[in-house]
Order: sequence, then C-alpha cells, then structure tokens
Amino acid sequence: MMRESEVQIGDSGEDNVLIKPSFSPTINAHIMNIRRKFRMTWIAFLLVAVVAVGGAVASMAPASGHADEEAVPIFVTKIPPGYRDWRLISVAHEEGKLNDIRAIVGNDVAIKAYREGKVPFPEGTIIARLAWSYVPSEENNKAFGREQSFVAGPATASYLQFMVKDSKKYAATGGWGYAQFDKDGKPADEAPLKTCFPCHQPIKGRDFIFTRYSP
Repeated sequence: MMRESEVQIGDSGEDNVLIKPSFSPTINAHIMNIRRKFRMTWIAFLLVAVVAVGGAVASMAPASGHADEEAVPIFVTKIPPGYRDWRLISVAHEEGKLNDIRAIVGNDVAIKAYREGKVPFPEGTIIARLAWSYVPSEENNKAFGREQSFVAGPATASYLQFMVKDSKKYAATGGWGYAQFDKDGKPADEAPLKTCFPCHQPIKGRDFIFTRYSP
C-alpha cells in the first residue's frame, strides 16, 4: 500500500513535500505552486488587515485630539508669584452680600495695556482682585467725632481672584483663565468659578474686564 503524502515546512519557508510515487514531476510542481499561492494570498490578507486597523486608528486621532482640547481646564490653579508687588489699577466697594472693599492690581503687561488703552488685552496680562470685609473704624471715628470712617477688615472668603490672558489655553472662556483663592491660598471649588465667564460676558466689548483704570 502506498504511503500518503506528507508536508513539512523547513526553516527556509519552502515546502518539503513527499509525493506519492505514482505522481508525475509535472503534478508535483503544480501542487507546490498551489501551496505557494495559498501562502502568499494569506500573507496579503494579513497585510490588508493591518493597514485597515492602522487607518482606523489614524482616523480616530483627530477626534481624540479635539476631545483633549475641549477638556483643557478653564481655571487657574496656581497663584502667580509677586502679585502683592503689582501696581494699582483701581479700588472698589461692593455692597449687599459681598460688603467688601477691594483693590485691583495688575502685572506689568496689564498696566502697560491699561495706560495705552489697548483692547483686547495682550497675551500674558494678569489682573488680580484682593478683597477685605468693609468695616467701620472705631479708632478713626473717635478721632473725627462721628461715624464716617470705613477700612479694610479681615480677608473675605473669596479674598484673591485672578484673570489670566491666554487666548489658546482659555479659548472656551474668551481667552481668560479664572482663579479664586482664600486667604490661606486654598483654591476655590469649580462651582463658583464656572459663574465667572457668564458674569463677564456682558462686557465682551471691553475684553470681559469690568475694572477701568484710575489714573
């Protein structure tokens, strides 16, 4: 009885075929040619699959990048150094629930823009607001003989606020990043900060800045 054909794959990748003795050399060559074509077709299929997966990943990249851009924080999380030495822009008094007295100061970029009347404000502008409770001064009133003097008391809960101009980073909020810290430097939760930009939107024509420069 004749033995069945056996197929072996050598290190070279060529088929080592043991053919039935009754097969002719022409049939043997045809069989080997079919095996080679089958192997090449399988390899081509794998290559097409790899390319398809790569294309799918590439097509997803812009969407992922866009999502990352939308997720960029709109809040400033660190206190800019040296703010206590910045120059004065103006002062203000808020009544009602706030009942504070506040100073608005700016870094060199902000002061230069204010004095030159530049709107919109240039990149790198930082404006700070410091607020203290608005309290009567007993000492001063005794000296004056009547109640007329009010001074800065303890720092308020929202003692320190900043607006930082970075049009790319804070594009979602008109180019400004917002921050708020208490007297100990602890940042505020996101909830109150989310109200900042909507509050400033009515003054878009002044680049979202309420405070005017007091010469």
